Amino acid sequence: DRFDEAFGGFFKPMGRKAKPTRLMVGLHYLKHIHDLSDEEVVERWVENPYWQHFCGFAFFQHEPPIDASTMTRWRKRIGPEGMEAVLKGTVDAALQAGAAKPSSLERVSVDTTVQPKAIAHPTDSRLYLRALQALVRQAKRHGIVLRQSYTRLAKRASLKAARYAHARQFRRMRRELKRLRTFLGRVYRDVGRKIAGDALLEGRFARLLGLVERLLAQKPKDSNKLYALHAPEVACIAKGKARTPYEFGCKVAIAATNREGLVLAAKAFEGNPYDGHTLAATVAQATVLSGREPERVYVDKGYRGHDYKGAAAVLIAGRKRGLTPTMKRELKRRSAIEATIGHMKTEGRLDRNWLLGHAGDAINALLAAAGQNLRLALNALAFWFAWILASLSAAS
Repeated sequence: DRFDEAFGGFFKPMGRKAKPTRLMVGLHYLKHIHDLSDEEVVERWVENPYWQHFCGFAFFQHEPPIDASTMTRWRKRIGPEGMEAVLKGTVDAALQAGAAKPSSLERVSVDTTVQPKAIAHPTDSRLYLRALQALVRQAKRHGIVLRQSYTRLAKRASLKAARYAHARQFRRMRRELKRLRTFLGRVYRDVGRKIAGDALLEGRFARLLGLVERLLAQKPKDSNKLYALHAPEVACIAKGKARTPYEFGCKVAIAATNREGLVLAAKAFEGNPYDGHTLAATVAQATVLSGREPERVYVDKGYRGHDYKGAAAVLIAGRKRGLTPTMKRELKRRSAIEATIGHMKTEGRLDRNWLLGHAGDAINALLAAAGQNLRLALNALAFWFAWILASLSAAS
């Protein structure tokens, strides 16, 4: 009922009847609990009576309840604001299941991580080739005859650039890159001349031509570069890891209870902001979803010079003075949030985001947090039932 009330404003009382809200929310919960795709969760739903009961069905169903693409349209309709209500539901459920204590909401650990986007590793040769192919394909779709498409020559130059880079023959590699850039520039200008004065075609080519212009103008040392044509919002983020010096995606801030690791906030940010400048927004989201403002916030040294101005005390790792024994113990436990983030990545689909746009970044982060909370609640219930069985066995 709470989800029906929260999402009722997203639907109009006309046309085809919408799918039950409990079904859609339940499928997304199951998806991120078990790290499944949209197609996999729908297929496994048919053969699992427990999942069907969880989604509100009283009788066993032999057919899929929806097409997998319905989940995509539902996420787009609900948006990140609606997904915050989905995460809030898991926080309340974890508190009811005993996975976390209400007093734990006052002690929060915050950290940031990178949510990688589902893109190929960006190289100049690949970007030039894909941009040229996209321009030629769209020109052909709209009946525009180009002077020369360069698709065959560009593909050959891209292969040569990759081979020269592998052989560490960088002068030859740069020569092929220059050739690719020339081919792309010629097609870009040719398309621009052919559609000039046609308002309809200019509107249809505006986004693609803007991306190509941005690609042609960027330099190796520029910030806010274009790394993928289908995901222009992707940023290059360095977190100091030896195994992955650079990751391509968006920065996500996670707030979890210091004691149990219950996730209270999962905030996705555009670009690559400084960690300290994400603290105020993260604590604000945690306050809204938990219904209680934290008293202490534990962070690492990357949050020095933060932007938080609230009433909570922000304790930075490495601090020595003015700490009680409880604060020292909780500050030492701050690093437990790293394990929480690790579980969200390996088990909750935070390690590779397949959803489109910045809204997709925010939605995937919130659903990954919801899946982590439900796994925590399920583990608490399993421990509780095991304790009951052990007590009954001992009594008998």
